[in-house]
Amino acid sequence: MIALLARGLAAGKYEVHLGLVTGSAPAAQDLPPELIVHELRATRVRASLFRLLRLVGRLKPALILSGMAHLNFLVLMLRPFFPRHTRVLVRQNGTVSSALAFGGLPGYTRLLYRLLYPRADGIVCQTRAMAEDLGREVGIREKQITVLPNPVDLDEIRAAVSSSPSVWRGPGPHLLAVGRLSREKGFDLLMQALAKVRERFAHADLVIAGSGPEEMDLKALRHELSLENAVQFAGRVDFPHAYFPGASLYVLSSRHEGMPNSLLEAAAGGLPIVALPASLGIVELLRREPGAWLAPEISAEALAACLVSALQALRPGERFAHPFVEAFRMQQAIQGYEKLIDVVIEGPTLREGRP
Repeated sequence: MIALLARGLAAGKYEVHLGLVTGSAPAAQDLPPELIVHELRATRVRASLFRLLRLVGRLKPALILSGMAHLNFLVLMLRPFFPRHTRVLVRQNGTVSSALAFGGLPGYTRLLYRLLYPRADGIVCQTRAMAEDLGREVGIREKQITVLPNPVDLDEIRAAVSSSPSVWRGPGPHLLAVGRLSREKGFDLLMQALAKVRERFAHADLVIAGSGPEEMDLKALRHELSLENAVQFAGRVDFPHAYFPGASLYVLSSRHEGMPNSLLEAAAGGLPIVALPASLGIVELLRREPGAWLAPEISAEALAACLVSALQALRPGERFAHPFVEAFRMQQAIQGYEKLIDVVIEGPTLREGRP
């Protein structure tokens, strides 16, 4: 999401630098020529401490925007060593209460939120529910939080989907899931659910696009469930919408989640959606939405029942408009971020006595 935001902002108004702490840059053709990319090539976020300090000291940016909780902690911890004029915005990409309760995080994580997040000049949440949860769990002042939707390039996704062939094989139905291979994404629940779904839909198969620390465990579970011929791990996929043509539906199996771009991209592509109630924001977005099926609880059994209901109701290749996704259109979302950035840059920092 940060790369997409940087791409949208790099349109002449700002000099935008994209700092990649552990990853590598997207393909060059997907980045505007004026966007300057810095690859820190750290093995882990915390290992990037000195590289990040050197980069900030060299660039002396007017503003730093960070978009992952553990990177937010590092940036805010280092803030006293940044140039005095540098402002810091952090984007909260998950629901804090769920992450603290179910995310397997260290016990001191809540303390880090309470100590470090007040150092930010502003905090961006993707939904009002996430903002209220952050304020309630961490004690952040409401005026420090701004609710801004994720930017999604609807036109690019729709154009790509309309011109791309199907990559799926076999009769299906074909299920698509996208995300980091980590426990909170619930891909273990999804495979358990798929085993039950195949009792009704014998040829149902699943592609999981993503990489992460749980890959070996998930592949072992695939073997345990005898799903070797039904589940494909596609690895990291820069453009998941390549799998949209021919897909029967998109599945969000997360135990807890903020507002994942993969869900919004699937909606932009018109895919039917089956989701677990991973956050209040997701529930509010999908409840009573045509073409969306929302499980009543977070479990493999509830997900399986929801998948069966959706597959029984859907016609082959059926697609839905999902009008809710228009609120996330890239141009509108970028304008919201630009407005916030301008306000933060032009105003005094917290260190200069900002109230």
